[in-house]
Amino acid sequence: MATRRKTPKAAPLAAPPNKGSIQPHQMLLSPSVQGAVGIHAWSKFMGEADLLSLVEDLREQVRDVQRGELGRVEAMLFSQATTLQTIFTSLARRAASNDGLQQFQVNLTLALKAQSQCRATLEALAEIKNPRPVMFAKQANVTSGPQQVNNGVAAPAPTNGQDGKTISNSGSQALLSEAVQPTLNDNPNRIALNDSIVPR
Repeated sequence: MATRRKTPKAAPLAAPPNKGSIQPHQMLLSPSVQGAVGIHAWSKFMGEADLLSLVEDLREQVRDVQRGELGRVEAMLFSQATTLQTIFTSLARRAASNDGLQQFQVNLTLALKAQSQCRATLEALAEIKNPRPVMFAKQANVTSGPQQVNNGVAAPAPTNGQDGKTISNSGSQALLSEAVQPTLNDNPNRIALNDSIVPR
């Protein structure tokens, strides 16, 4: 009796992903999810927070910033600056109470770093509140050393100052030779060669 071969059934096609569901790779690339995971890991002092609620709240805050509502950003920067000021004060007091040079240096170095970060945070806040005007220049001169740029304005010709006449190059040579001639007559140890004085 002949046996019948069974043809294997074709595997069902994978259903297209639901547009409302988030795929794992999308979650990994989402800034809101990444931020929420970081907040969740570093915020154990508040107890165990719900990660999904944290993601949704963070997404809403991101949308506020994208709409130009920067009140929360300003509050965050000022709070960070205040915290850094507190760290600076605490470390500076700790450095002042240390007798050992190494501990004094470590605490004072950390205090000054906190102070520098506080200043940078306040500068960022000031930049958000009062942005600098943007200037578009027609010409950019980039150089690593001294550079003179003449933008098509000719220098005025030199005048003798009395009658406003222009002194030419040959005229200035004549004035120079007239000024040098009496010195040659007074000093016999020097001779003139091509309007220059050379000692004998």
